[in-house]
Amino acid sequence: MTTTPRRTRIPRTATRTVLAAAGAAVLAVGLTACGGESLEESGGGSGDSGEKGSLVVGSASFTESKILAEMYAAALEDAGYAVSIKTVDARELYAPALEKGQIDVVPEYAATLAEFLNQKENGPDAKPVASSDPEATVKALRKLAGERGLKVLEPGKAVDQNAFAVSEDFAAEHNLKTLSDLGKSKQKIRLAAGDECPRRPFCQPGLEKTYGIDITGIDPLDVNSTQAKQAVKDGKDQMLLTITTDATLAQFGLVVLEDDKHLQNADNVLPVVNAKSAGAKDIEDALDKITRTLTTADLAELNKKVDSERLKPDDVAEEYLKDKGLLQN
Repeated sequence: MTTTPRRTRIPRTATRTVLAAAGAAVLAVGLTACGGESLEESGGGSGDSGEKGSLVVGSASFTESKILAEMYAAALEDAGYAVSIKTVDARELYAPALEKGQIDVVPEYAATLAEFLNQKENGPDAKPVASSDPEATVKALRKLAGERGLKVLEPGKAVDQNAFAVSEDFAAEHNLKTLSDLGKSKQKIRLAAGDECPRRPFCQPGLEKTYGIDITGIDPLDVNSTQAKQAVKDGKDQMLLTITTDATLAQFGLVVLEDDKHLQNADNVLPVVNAKSAGAKDIEDALDKITRTLTTADLAELNKKVDSERLKPDDVAEEYLKDKGLLQN
């Protein structure tokens, strides 16, 4: 893990700094990869402790997490804190740092974090605690997180979870709007997905059991990759595993089929805070404003601006917060 420079803006209190990590993480439900075993300290920043002290925002190393972390940092700076951002490869790294207080807050996903903590507490074969019910999932998450000195703030409307997409032409030809429609159509489906799909309950087994979809084979392409999208566009495959916040599907003439029987777990976006930091109400208030405002469509558009238009995550985050009236200073 190395420290890399980036362009920074000068906030009211301090310059934010980023600790960047090599590699990328894909946070599709049940398909998250492992990271490492250590977390280096963040770079120095401006030395200004801010009116109310300093906070560290954690981020995974994929685009969406970086954007969310930049939003959290900007909102907390606006509330009077000096903020730095630590970007690391995966949850296996930043979760322990959050528990130890090396990180104060991270953007998270309800179901994925609930199962991560569940397996840490009860072993890899633990009975699942997450479901498609956001309220029940967050309740289970709060119990597990509380035992580790973490506080889970309110979940939002924005959801980043697995989704399945087909070509617009294929959907029109077979009158498909939902995954149930696809099952009823009796079409044979070659699915572009990771090679773990045949073993994952939210992928091939779930599609077959819940929707009766006839999956004849798996094309082992990276989840949500350009190659997978192109394979479906070209008709080599009929469907791909993607995510609900991917705004590039339309560029390939693809459309998501509704998960009308709620196969996927409730991966609502929410902040998770070290309990010692959570005692400050203004921290929770600043983060809750973002959570209440952000939608799945918003996240997709923000991802697009960074991944397709090559804008910087901090610029995209700040512009969004200003447009929504969430920054006062």
